[in-house]
Amino acid sequence: MDRRRSLESLEEQLRCPVCLEVFSEPLMLQCGHSYCRGCVRSMGMDPLGQLQCPVCRSAVDGDSPPPNVALARIVDALREISNPGQGPPETCNQHHNPLSLYCEEDQALICGLCGSIGGHRSHKVTPISSVYSRMKEDISGLMTEFQTQKRKLEDQTCKMAYNKSRITNESDVLKWVVRKEFGELRRCMELEEARFMQKVESTASTLISSIQAQADHMSQLLAKFQEAEGTLEALSNEGHLDFITVSERRGREFRESQQREQRKERAYSSISFNPGFNHSDIKIAVWKRLHRRVLPAPESLKFDPLTAHPMLQLNEDLTSVECGVIVKRLPNNPERFSYSYCVLASRGFSSGKHYWEVQVGQKPKWRLGLIKGTTSRKSKLPKSPEGGVWLIGAKEGRLYEAFASPRVTLPLTTQPQRMGIFLDYERGEVTFYNADSPDELGFIYSYQAELQGKVYPLFDVCWHERSANKLPISLPQPLPEV
Repeated sequence: MDRRRSLESLEEQLRCPVCLEVFSEPLMLQCGHSYCRGCVRSMGMDPLGQLQCPVCRSAVDGDSPPPNVALARIVDALREISNPGQGPPETCNQHHNPLSLYCEEDQALICGLCGSIGGHRSHKVTPISSVYSRMKEDISGLMTEFQTQKRKLEDQTCKMAYNKSRITNESDVLKWVVRKEFGELRRCMELEEARFMQKVESTASTLISSIQAQADHMSQLLAKFQEAEGTLEALSNEGHLDFITVSERRGREFRESQQREQRKERAYSSISFNPGFNHSDIKIAVWKRLHRRVLPAPESLKFDPLTAHPMLQLNEDLTSVECGVIVKRLPNNPERFSYSYCVLASRGFSSGKHYWEVQVGQKPKWRLGLIKGTTSRKSKLPKSPEGGVWLIGAKEGRLYEAFASPRVTLPLTTQPQRMGIFLDYERGEVTFYNADSPDELGFIYSYQAELQGKVYPLFDVCWHERSANKLPISLPQPLPEV
């Protein structure tokens, strides 16, 4: 009875302060208190890996507390004493000696006689204490490896959860952009559809009204003819004197009325339905409207003052340039044009697709395009693709040409006020458009170029021609999206 009370008292002392059960795989914190492994893992840690001891409230490192080996042995001993029928025997069944050795070959616990005269005499044997220490070290290393792998898996799980959330957010944003872009395209298509439908309905309504008016007039004539026919039939039943008297008067009235109608009569002919466009016009109009929509958003460009010819005058925000009358004293740096009245944009391009617009207004003479960054700027501008320059220009305010080899006259019927330039660097395409309309672009000319290195938007203001060509060239700044 006393032994049982002692065991119960000892068991009470060996209970975990958290779960109030006998310790299971006890771990010892830095403060000296011990808890079950599972209880330690259930304690919340702060971002620095610190946890608070439930007993003394001290902040200790909770990342990898060491096992309390001594306490674990006491718990194991308590369990063996409390349950003597369980666990492996402590004596050799054959010699009844304590099991003090471990056979490495058979991996079995043996006594001293088994190792000296018994069946394990030629085998390698090791004291149990050494095997126990070795196996504890192996288990400890395995636990450390498990903990490392566990932390790696937890890190990977956190990263995957983050990536999942990020991809979800990015996909939601992209879906919104897709809906927005296609919604705008659909609105463009609907506007074009409404415009063409209005033309069709207006033309058809006008023609139908005209035909209906003619039909109504003919119905009135038909009624008059039917009335005259009835009168003549009634007249044929009159006596001789009345017939002659009435017939002469009625006949004269009918003949005069018939002559008047004959003068008004117009021969009916079939009317063709022509709304002013055909099937191909629909496709062209839709293409023009969509073409502006699918081009990249206009670049926000400004002029580079380090490249401007000394005669050129730039405004404060570097968006407008004109030819002055006085040569300014400026550094003759390599980037600056010294002969031609040119200036470059402050940005160049070496890849991708880019679109920008230039306001030329009523300026009678100008040139716009693209130039290789390596082209010399100290001599006359080589106006040809062979010289690394792709240009179109105007002169006398009505003649337009592309500076290809040979030059190409551009048959423009209107004078563009705003030019659009599109660069597809990878495909080597430089395309010029009439950008006056906010809804569609009018194609003007396209170069197929071999591009290498950085290229820059080029603006040739041309000589002011004694103020006849003094109007500026400007770079419209794109409006911010609402």
